[in-house]
Amino acid sequence: MNILHQVALGSQGLSVPVEGLGCMGMTTLAGMDVYGKPDEAESLATIHRARELGVTFLDTADLYGPLLNERLLAKATAGQRNQYTIATKFGYEVDEAEQLTWGFNGRPDYVRKAAERSLQNLKTDYIDLYYLHRLDPATPIEDTVGAMSRLVEEGKVRYLGLSEVPADILRRAHAVHPLTALQTEYSLFDRGVEEGGVLQAARELGIGFVAYSPLGRGFLSGEITKFEDFEPTDIRRNLPRYQGESFQKNLDLVQKIQGLAAQKHVTAAQLALAWVLAQGVVPIPGTKRRPNLEQNVAAAAIVLSAQELAELNAVLPVGSVSGAAYA
Repeated sequence: MNILHQVALGSQGLSVPVEGLGCMGMTTLAGMDVYGKPDEAESLATIHRARELGVTFLDTADLYGPLLNERLLAKATAGQRNQYTIATKFGYEVDEAEQLTWGFNGRPDYVRKAAERSLQNLKTDYIDLYYLHRLDPATPIEDTVGAMSRLVEEGKVRYLGLSEVPADILRRAHAVHPLTALQTEYSLFDRGVEEGGVLQAARELGIGFVAYSPLGRGFLSGEITKFEDFEPTDIRRNLPRYQGESFQKNLDLVQKIQGLAAQKHVTAAQLALAWVLAQGVVPIPGTKRRPNLEQNVAAAAIVLSAQELAELNAVLPVGSVSGAAYA
C-alpha cells in the first residue's frame, strides 16, 4: 500500500498528509461509547500503523474523554512525537474535576488554561494545530483568537484553527491572526458548508479545510443496516439523523451509494471518502481499527471521473439527508 503524500493545509506553512486520522472513537465521551466500544491496545496499534502508511495527522480534543483521548495520544506518540502532526481543540468547558460542564468557554484566561492542560496531557511542549472547538457566544471571537495568538508567539502552538463557525466569524478571526484551518463536518451526508458559504470563504482566505465525519459517522460504510446495530451505549443512538424514519430514509441513500461503489469495485466507504478528497479538502476519517484505517488509506488512490462525481451528486444532492446532525 502506498504511503500518503503531503499537501499544504492552508497558506501559513503547515503540510499534512492528504488524509488524517480522527481519534475521537478511541476513548469514551462523557461515559458514552463513540461508534462502538474502544480498545486501547488496538487503538495504539492503529496509530502506529497509521504512521507506517503516512497518516501522521492526528486529530483529538480535550472534550474527548474528557482528556482521556489526549492522554492516549501521548502514549501512542511517546518517543516519536516529531513524526506526528497533532491537532487538538478546546472550547467545551472542562472543570477542575475533569468533568464536562457542557458550557462553551472561549475567554482568554480559559484559552491559556486549556492549552496548558492539553500540553500536559499530550506530554509535549508544542501543539501543531490548535482549534477553538465551538464558538463561545458570550466571548467576542477577537478576544478568543487574540489569546490563542499569544500561544503562537510563545511557541506553545504552531498554527491556529476554528471548528464549526459561520463565514462571518471566520473572516473576523482571520483578521486577528491568520488561520491555518477550519474543521467542519463535510461528507456526502452533510454538505451544509456548501450552502452557507463557509467552504467558499475558507478558500478565499487561504484557510485549509479539514472535513470531520467524512463517512457520516460510519453510516456511509453500509455496515449499519438497522438501529439495533448500534450498541446500547453508542452515541449515535442519540442523534436524530439515525433515529426513526430518518434512519430508513438515510439507509436508502447509502444503498444507492453501495450500488455505485460496486460498479467501481470499491467499498461504499471508499467511494464516499474519495468524493470528499475530490473536493480538495483534507478528511480525517475516524477509526480505532487497523483494517478500517487501511481501507480508508486505499481510498486516496481512487480517481473519480466527472461523470462519477455527477452521479454521486445526483444520488445525494445538497439537502437530501434526513434528520439533524445533533439533537
